[in-house]
Amino acid sequence: MERDDADGSLDSWAQFCSLSNELHGGDVDLSVGPRLAPVVADLCTRGLATLVRDYFLHSLEETLRNNAVKKFWQHFHPYCSASAVDRIKFCVKEHWPDEILSRALEDICLEKSYQEKCVLVLVHALQSYEDRTAKRKLKAVDCSSSLMPRYQLMVSSVLLTTLPLSFPEILNVYFKKKLEELNVIMDGSYESDQHGNHEPFESSNASDWHCGMDIDGQEVSESSCLVKNIGKVVHDLRCLGFTSVTEDAYSSAIIWLLKSKVYELAGDDYRVPVLGCVKKWIQAVPLQFLHALLTYLGDSVDYDSGSSGLKSPLASRPSSFPGIGVPSEALVRWHMRLEYFAYETLQDLRIGKLFEIIVDYPESSPAIEDLKLCLEYTGQHSKLVDSFISSLRYRLLTAGASTNDILHQYVSTIKALRTIDPTGVFLEAVGEPIRDYLRGRKDTIKCIVTMLTDGSGGNASGTGNAGDNLLEELNRDAENQENADYDNHANIDEKQAWLNSESWEPDPVEADPLKGSRNRRKVDILGLMVSIIGSKDQLVNEYRVMLAEKLLNKADFEIDSDIRTLELLKIHFGESSMQKCEIMLNDLIDSKRTNSNIKTSLLKTSQTVPGQEEAEISHDVLDATIISSNFWPPIQTEDLVIPASVDQLLSDYAKRFHQIKTPRKLLWKKNLGTVKLELEFEGRSMQFTVAPVHAAIIMRFQEKSSWTSKTLATEIGIPMDSLNRRISFWTSKIMGILTESAGPDADDHTFTVVDSMYDVNKNSIVNERLAEYQMTEEEGESSVASVEEQLKKEMTVYEKFIIGMLTNFGSMSLDRIHNTLKMFCIAEPSYDKSLQQLQSFLSGLVADEKLETRDGLYLLKR
Repeated sequence: MERDDADGSLDSWAQFCSLSNELHGGDVDLSVGPRLAPVVADLCTRGLATLVRDYFLHSLEETLRNNAVKKFWQHFHPYCSASAVDRIKFCVKEHWPDEILSRALEDICLEKSYQEKCVLVLVHALQSYEDRTAKRKLKAVDCSSSLMPRYQLMVSSVLLTTLPLSFPEILNVYFKKKLEELNVIMDGSYESDQHGNHEPFESSNASDWHCGMDIDGQEVSESSCLVKNIGKVVHDLRCLGFTSVTEDAYSSAIIWLLKSKVYELAGDDYRVPVLGCVKKWIQAVPLQFLHALLTYLGDSVDYDSGSSGLKSPLASRPSSFPGIGVPSEALVRWHMRLEYFAYETLQDLRIGKLFEIIVDYPESSPAIEDLKLCLEYTGQHSKLVDSFISSLRYRLLTAGASTNDILHQYVSTIKALRTIDPTGVFLEAVGEPIRDYLRGRKDTIKCIVTMLTDGSGGNASGTGNAGDNLLEELNRDAENQENADYDNHANIDEKQAWLNSESWEPDPVEADPLKGSRNRRKVDILGLMVSIIGSKDQLVNEYRVMLAEKLLNKADFEIDSDIRTLELLKIHFGESSMQKCEIMLNDLIDSKRTNSNIKTSLLKTSQTVPGQEEAEISHDVLDATIISSNFWPPIQTEDLVIPASVDQLLSDYAKRFHQIKTPRKLLWKKNLGTVKLELEFEGRSMQFTVAPVHAAIIMRFQEKSSWTSKTLATEIGIPMDSLNRRISFWTSKIMGILTESAGPDADDHTFTVVDSMYDVNKNSIVNERLAEYQMTEEEGESSVASVEEQLKKEMTVYEKFIIGMLTNFGSMSLDRIHNTLKMFCIAEPSYDKSLQQLQSFLSGLVADEKLETRDGLYLLKR
């Protein structure tokens, strides 16, 4: 009996194998099903259902692997085996890999469809057995219901285990080309709609996409056909088990296209906003494509459908897209993903060019606004800080950059980052390297003061940008002066305090923990400039010196702009700090009035003395700046003998001043001021504006045409080296008024007026330059002692104290010297210098070899 069962099992198995081979061999024969069903039932009765299923699937796998899969990969073999250069040639072909991919998918999907019918035949045979045998129904159901999923898994496994490494690359190329083609179509539609005044990437083109769902042969748009073709490829790839690879391919293609669009729109033009156009393009092209693709694939699930079960938080607030209406949750996720990548890409692009953007500020304000929105979305502020500090150290904080350029860039940086972060948190991190570097520059204070007072922004050319000078900041401070102090919490009512507490947010991680939010104010450019210097007193002193130099060299009394600047500075630094500067300007106002009175008085007096006008220079040519010496910085003095006629003019002016302003007297600083000269040569006149010493030199040549340097220096009353330096102005190639030749002695020279001005006048450009020449070209000449010179003179009083301390104590640190002077030097003049000023003075004593330093201590030079 057992032998009969074995023989029966073998017979049934042989029949099953024969029928399976017959089923696999060609077209599906429906007559095989009825013949296969009793054989399968018999084998299942004998407990061989699992073996039946495994054998059947294994046979299908062998057939699929040896035929369809092998042919499928052979389509892509030329590309996979090609070199990198040859692959590029493949990619530039017009219809590659579209044609090959479509044909390969069509062939293998046809084979897979045939095998699925074979699987269904076995499934029906198993189900017929289940219907007859109720007791074994549960087990039979398990076998039949899992057969098709197992077949699908088998197909995916065979394809993925034989997958060439280059196949994902082929898919990526395919989707890139298709999306580029789609983008061109959409851009073309936009171009055709421009006459209708549509906005860029307007939703009027979105309706074209929905026609792509009509696959019954009706006429559809070009973009719809393209989406349908892409959707069919994606559908076939999914059926073969390439879901993950396919999604990665078209996702990377979409991201690549988006990145290309951002770079195309942004470029190097920072004067137009970009973010809005990018977001419109995302809705017009990628999202419309994804919506059509997901709908074609059946993956689009509306929010209103109740079959979705538990929904994610994204389902609570669905947005509405042009041409789509209420999108699916998958589309919302794509929208968020694409927008984040667009923000991040534009942010990285702008951060990489932030140095150039700030150079062009404020023209580049749209780029700054885009960057602000991107950072608010991504929260990657630390990337901005690190990248920009690196750019500053490499491109700006170098010895080759002038202090003016660094300061201008710093001001633009402050204004730009103030837009991005009004709290100033990131400016603290970015600005600290600039401030540290500027503190080491000797001319930083002077450049800052120039930016505060000069409309040109401190540029020597006088052509600064609108944002270079700081007068606009002074104006802003004046306008905001009446606003309440943000830190005065006592003036805030309880309601406002409660609102402030509710809106409180912690500082970013980039914030300095030593500077709490309570102490952080609105970004103040002038305050940041003062922080570079160290104290406002140093800035005020430098401004006072520069103002004195400017006023002493004025050829008129027009000081309206200086008064306005002073009033603005008084608002920021206080009236007491600017008191001396105010007196200096009042001296100019008084000088103008006094000049008018004295000239009128001298004119009346000269009319009562016949012939006096012909004998003297007219008093109208003299304008005197009368200063209160106690309130002005120390004035540079130099002995100078001026021509007698000019000296007489000054004497008459001084006498008349004494009569009007008794008991005050004038003490002339003859080396200061400017002189307007007109030199005549052979009927041709030339005008100059020069310093008094230059005028005194050239006027001596009215007496005789040739002078030796020693004689001329004696006549003018200045040292030989000073004469040689000053007279070079008249002997230079530009001027050529005097000629120089060897004198009677080796250290003596002879200067002679040129006989003819032909050589000078042969160049018309030079003539214009001579006629408009101003003494601002005089280098190394200053009417007022510099801040450094004043400090050295003031500190000289304490030199004996310092030497005495070091004699007694041997060596002392800077802090100890500073504290000792503050303690004991309380009599007039009391010691009121800063630590930095003392250090500068001690460095001078070290340079003079009076002191030396050792391990940070100062001691007497041995």
